[in-house]
Amino acid sequence: MLKVLIPTIMLIPTTWLVSPKTLWPTTLAHGLIIALISFTWLNNASEAGWTTMNHFMALDPLSTPLLILTCWLLPLMTLASQNHMALEPINRQRIYITLLTSLQIFLIMAFSATELILFYIMFEATLVPTLILITRWGNQAERLNAGTYFLFYTLAGSLPLLVALLLLQNTTGTLSFLTLSYSPALPLTSTADKLWWAGCLLAFLVKMPLYGMHLWLPKAHVEAPIAGSMVLAAVLLKLGGYGMMRVMTLLEPLTKELSYPFIVLALWGVIMTGSICLRQTDLKSLIAYSSVGHMGLVAGGILTQTPWGFTGALILMIAHGLTSSALFCLANTNYERTHTRTMVLARGMQMILPLMACWWLLASLANLALPPLPNLMGELMIITSLFSWSWASIILTGAGALITAGYSLYMFLMTQRGSAPPHLIALAPSHTREHLLLALHLLPLLLLIAKPALIWGWTS
Repeated sequence: MLKVLIPTIMLIPTTWLVSPKTLWPTTLAHGLIIALISFTWLNNASEAGWTTMNHFMALDPLSTPLLILTCWLLPLMTLASQNHMALEPINRQRIYITLLTSLQIFLIMAFSATELILFYIMFEATLVPTLILITRWGNQAERLNAGTYFLFYTLAGSLPLLVALLLLQNTTGTLSFLTLSYSPALPLTSTADKLWWAGCLLAFLVKMPLYGMHLWLPKAHVEAPIAGSMVLAAVLLKLGGYGMMRVMTLLEPLTKELSYPFIVLALWGVIMTGSICLRQTDLKSLIAYSSVGHMGLVAGGILTQTPWGFTGALILMIAHGLTSSALFCLANTNYERTHTRTMVLARGMQMILPLMACWWLLASLANLALPPLPNLMGELMIITSLFSWSWASIILTGAGALITAGYSLYMFLMTQRGSAPPHLIALAPSHTREHLLLALHLLPLLLLIAKPALIWGWTS
């Protein structure tokens, strides 16, 4: 565990001591080395499921894929931010990289925590760097508003979780995942117990975000700089799903009755956010709303509490992390050239940047879950587990899948096809850096087709 955490912490002094000329290459190389070291975690051969253990941090098949995704994203964020940070003073560039690194430290500790309180503290700590990224380096004037939404939605959701955890500590005497799974099941009968159940899940449902609590997400995505959007889409939303999977095992037997409204809301959210995507004019906002839809499926899969639902949710979280992050990178390459996020003003890009259109096509197809990509594997497993929970759910999931295909194609056609508007003149050609960035997003996605068992979680 420490072989990744200590180099990540040492990236902060590196950022401040390295010469201005080599700042970006050095931090990128350092981040890539950490990401490569993290691949050793995939070799998880223990019987008990938990490996590289001390009392506070351990890995199991559920946290390993999410941890590797976290480590993989830091060099990609460095690559993506290089161009639009180039004009900033050198100290601000250093602060920016320090924020990204601190975010990675908090995320590694959150995903590998064995104590629920440590997980809670790190879950909350990720708020601070993200908030600074959004409010300081965002694009538009509304970024303060977006930061306020982000902060208050998340905080209002997480306070009940803290109370719920303290109650759990009082009842069972421990908050360690290693012992909680062996503690006797709590006889949950009263109304207070039902409130406790809701308190445990509310924070994660806001973070996912569940439809109805999702208003902070499109705002935060649209206003955040590229690295903020990438880390939000790829990792921070996954904290919600991961927390739900961890806590779900403790909440028996109440979940069978109480999860109905949440599953229905999640599935309704898939349809609603998909329909909202179909009439978006803003490219980043469209990708952000599509994230809400995908995470709705993940929430539905987790709440059914079947092995298939859990596996599908984990696969879809990893696949969505890579796909959605790649889409934000593509939107950013367009934005850096045309300085607009409105799709009508920046269409016909295939004529201008033909190779980028190839990446756009791959990312759009991944977003609409084309077979044999992991996105489809995750969605199929979730739809199957929901179908076994109630046959009527197929109406909602089927309609959701159709609408997803619709808006993915709409996004691709609007940005790439057709004739370019006359005001787009003298655009910069696409850089090798951008092609490398997109290759590093989409190649892992394509390689996972060969061995999806790496991200199957507990059922592998």
